[in-house]
Amino acid sequence: MQTPWDTIFAARTQRITSSAIRELLKVTEQPDFISFGGGLPAPEAFPIAEVAEAAQRILREQGTQALQYGATEGYRPLREWVAAQMTSEGVPTHIENVLITTGSQQAIDLIGKVLLDEDDSVLVESPTYLAALQAWSVYGARYLEAPADERGMRTGALKKLLAQRPKLIYCLPNFQNPGGVTLSLARRRQLIEQAARYGTPILEDDPYRELRFEGAALPRLITLESARQEQHTAPYNGNVIYASTFSKVLAPGLRVGSIVAAPALIHKLVQAKQSTDLHTPTFNQMLVYELAKTGFLKRHAKVIAKMYRERRDIMLAAMQEHFPEGVRWTHPQGGMFLWVTLPEGMDAGELLKTAIAQKVAFVPGAPFHPNGGGANTLRLNFSNATPEQIHTGIARLGLAISEQLGTHSKALAFA
Repeated sequence: MQTPWDTIFAARTQRITSSAIRELLKVTEQPDFISFGGGLPAPEAFPIAEVAEAAQRILREQGTQALQYGATEGYRPLREWVAAQMTSEGVPTHIENVLITTGSQQAIDLIGKVLLDEDDSVLVESPTYLAALQAWSVYGARYLEAPADERGMRTGALKKLLAQRPKLIYCLPNFQNPGGVTLSLARRRQLIEQAARYGTPILEDDPYRELRFEGAALPRLITLESARQEQHTAPYNGNVIYASTFSKVLAPGLRVGSIVAAPALIHKLVQAKQSTDLHTPTFNQMLVYELAKTGFLKRHAKVIAKMYRERRDIMLAAMQEHFPEGVRWTHPQGGMFLWVTLPEGMDAGELLKTAIAQKVAFVPGAPFHPNGGGANTLRLNFSNATPEQIHTGIARLGLAISEQLGTHSKALAFA
């Protein structure tokens, strides 16, 4: 007898949905298709020669360790490097504050696993990172939404939302995914103060920090939290959990990220990780450390930022040329994304069908809004397409928007 799988899945699997972005990647594999959908770094920027050289050196000098099981907490030299970096940024960090994760996505999932019970609420920006919503919805989380604008989360709404006692605040302060916006310094300070007043921890998700094109770098939330506590010695014991990744500067395929948090939380996260994957691959961690300790990562980040700035500028200019009147978009100071708002009443999901016929794709904005809304919004990625593809793809998308806008206007006229 064949097993009726759909009748024996755990109840929580009803909350597991396919990623709109991952599903879109299947469509965009067609020839001549231009995608602004996935959050993919530019493959031509991958440091293949440097990784190959480091890999050979590791295997030659530390091969048995590289291919062996490792500590769940992570490769000690890499944890020490992360701790030193954070200490230099004003966060007194000890190795016991650091956990190496299998990408920052695992960090998000582990934090949900150890902090969120059924029906616990998480305060998020709206729109917010789709994969965080997917991870936490499995644990039965609900969402309180703080609207965002060009200066990030609108912190004026925090007091009312925090009075509902969310278990966690989730924030991407730099070049937010999906909006591309950056949280202003004044709002960063207000977020830290309000969270401390209510005793609510903040997860600071900061994957794009090194990819700044313009403007001055703003202090991390965890740095402001450390200053608030007037903490000068390690280990760090503050209210902010800091998650980062090496994917955006080095290579996403290595799947190496990190969490910096209070030791008590790190200890519980380590226990949760043990039952998940035992540890992040040792060889990959050693590769990251070899490239980090020489300063290569910081140098390489500048190369990538220059490339992405050019692509952002080309996309902004093309949108100005090809998008019809009434369409608005953000102007990110860094990162990989920008956010488009169509005229009220338009549906980005319907627009996607027209765009796919034109062989161009994007991600509709509705899934980034956990409680609904955002039907007339969409996300564009500018890091993965070449300048030529950006020119062509935005022209195609402009035609699709104009076509859909004409249809929408006719429908309104006859309504």
